[in-house]
Amino acid sequence: MADLAPAHRDAYLELTRRRRLYGGLLLIIFVAMMAAGFRLAESRNAGGFIDGLPMLLAFPSEVLAEAWQKRANLPGLIVAHLPSLIETLNIAAVSTILGGLIAMILALLSTRGLARWPRLTGVFRRLMDALRAMPEIVIALVLIYILGGGPVPAVAAISLHTAGALGKLFSEVAENADLKPVEGLASVGGRWSQQVWLGVLPQVAPNWLSYALMRFEINLRASAILGFVGSGGIGYDLKLAMQWGGGRYDEVVAIFLLLFAAIVTIDRISDHARSRLVKG
Repeated sequence: MADLAPAHRDAYLELTRRRRLYGGLLLIIFVAMMAAGFRLAESRNAGGFIDGLPMLLAFPSEVLAEAWQKRANLPGLIVAHLPSLIETLNIAAVSTILGGLIAMILALLSTRGLARWPRLTGVFRRLMDALRAMPEIVIALVLIYILGGGPVPAVAAISLHTAGALGKLFSEVAENADLKPVEGLASVGGRWSQQVWLGVLPQVAPNWLSYALMRFEINLRASAILGFVGSGGIGYDLKLAMQWGGGRYDEVVAIFLLLFAAIVTIDRISDHARSRLVKG
């Protein structure tokens, strides 16, 4: 027994040294990649990043100064852009619902031990990977070229990306579910849909709803960003206001304040709802 203690101690010290070595190597590689990426970006930049640092706050200062001079206009501008904010909220909500429904189907079809067609599990997983890999703005630009501007391309783009992202999360939750109820339902002749509806969904519903609420927050921001490429909503109004430049910076600040207030409010509400769903 006395000989085992030094052996365990030496093995532990060797493992610790190896971890420190690997950690140091990874840190060196990370720093080298960051430095190389910065030098490449600096060489391709029209100006100079270092030379432009003193101007970093110049544009925000100009925007805030003009907005302060016209601060009396802010309440009216906020009210005027409320319809655009509602459109953005609708885009985010519809995208989350559609993407969530598709994600539920893909998750159930790609969950090991639960899939309806086990041989196709890999196919559905790769499909979710593909949907998750495509940025919303790329999909939106393609759909805008085909369908024209408006909220429909934004809804389709965000829904597809949401399906891939939520499908991955939903599948991981479903894989951790207890399959004993499913086995019991199967033993008495329950169909696959009944096994899922009665044996799996009651277990995963709180976490699925929690992830869906979190995704709604993300989709709200995404729908605002897609407005810059012509997908409607408050992002499009912000793009127009910034394109006009000086003279409309009070409108830019009003839109930012409205969007910020909406995001913070939804974040707080969804955080509270997720906490209630998961913790009870």
